[in-house]
Amino acid sequence: MVNLSAALEKNRISAFRFDFAGNGESEGAFQYGNYHREVEDLRAVVQHFRKEKYVITALVGHSKGGNVVLMYASKYKDVQIVVNISGRFNLARGMESRLGQNFIQRIKEDGFIDVKNKRGKVVYRVTEESLMDRLSTITHLICLSIPQDCRVLTVHGSMDETVPAEDALEFAKFISNHELRIIEEADHEYSCHQDELACLHWYEHGSSGTESQGSNHKQSKTIGVGG
Repeated sequence: MVNLSAALEKNRISAFRFDFAGNGESEGAFQYGNYHREVEDLRAVVQHFRKEKYVITALVGHSKGGNVVLMYASKYKDVQIVVNISGRFNLARGMESRLGQNFIQRIKEDGFIDVKNKRGKVVYRVTEESLMDRLSTITHLICLSIPQDCRVLTVHGSMDETVPAEDALEFAKFISNHELRIIEEADHEYSCHQDELACLHWYEHGSSGTESQGSNHKQSKTIGVGG
């Protein structure tokens, strides 16, 4: 989502983009579940910038990051705007195609499942703990707990083969202050639609460059996370 960060900077909005461990350019091992831990990682980033006198006006997350920013808003209730880009509503969908048949029984017996690519190389390991973290994450309850004063925008590509666009419609059912944008022909990575994604003007509402509190001027910060 580099183009999105560039669009924010062009509009004089300070942005910080990072990937969780094992995603994008970040080091470490990818975790199949681990949603709650990643919420706390995001919390640490938010607290860091607040200590540096920034006002966090928006959180933006792509794919798994979309779920994480929604979970953050549900738990901490201290952000004005959340943008969920291609997040997955039904976290149980697609598990069997990725982990194989009887995956719950197998992971309880062995403690883990290694997910391999087409060449037989292990790309990541799913532990029982991380699987249970994912299965116990109830998305509709998270959505219902997001406060009314938090504006949520869900963006999804109509040709997303990783997370079906119908998941975006489910978010719209359960989040009270919600707007839905479907980008026609866009895939999960917005490969040919980066500029269109960057032109979404959600950041024009409530994300001014500075905020005044008494005699102190605090710069706003938008935080983006990959997934």
